[in-house]
Amino acid sequence: MSKKILIIAGDAVEALEIYYPYYRCLEAGFDVTIAAPTVKKVQTVLHDFVDGMDTYIERTAYGLDATAAFSDVNPADFDGLIIPGGRMPEYIRLNDEIPSIVGHFFEAQKPIAAVCHAAQILAVIPQALQGRSLTAYIACKPEVIAAGATYIDEPVHTDKNLVSGHAWPDLPGLMREFMKLF
Repeated sequence: MSKKILIIAGDAVEALEIYYPYYRCLEAGFDVTIAAPTVKKVQTVLHDFVDGMDTYIERTAYGLDATAAFSDVNPADFDGLIIPGGRMPEYIRLNDEIPSIVGHFFEAQKPIAAVCHAAQILAVIPQALQGRSLTAYIACKPEVIAAGATYIDEPVHTDKNLVSGHAWPDLPGLMREFMKLF
């Protein structure tokens, strides 16, 4: 039977951080659902690093269909969770459905992949990060520490069922480690 994977999405999700895991899971024969606050075409963005700049830049990217609304998601129906980054996590974490959806994967010890700014979502899940270790985009380090976790300065890090990645250049390693959890 095919594994069912839930990917959390919303406007300003980083394009590479959603498309790469999406297609990698399809390649493995997994059934993938992309969920957002509502069923809609979400606007992805591209982040890039430019020489001489202290931070990344952002460009508008592709539209991507979210086929499920958070309110319709039963996390018990899924075997794994992927949380991409971009600017999406900074507002998705305020959605009332997110704590129960994401919290389920921690409680049930199901595989979770989180990359870049996804740590902003994890940081609002009570007890999810307490005593754990993960990597994330360096700007999220204060939130990781405030949530009771140890920030690991590595491209990819695995702590039990949680595989975390620093940013989109680390997606091959992130997905390789995520797939090992099945």
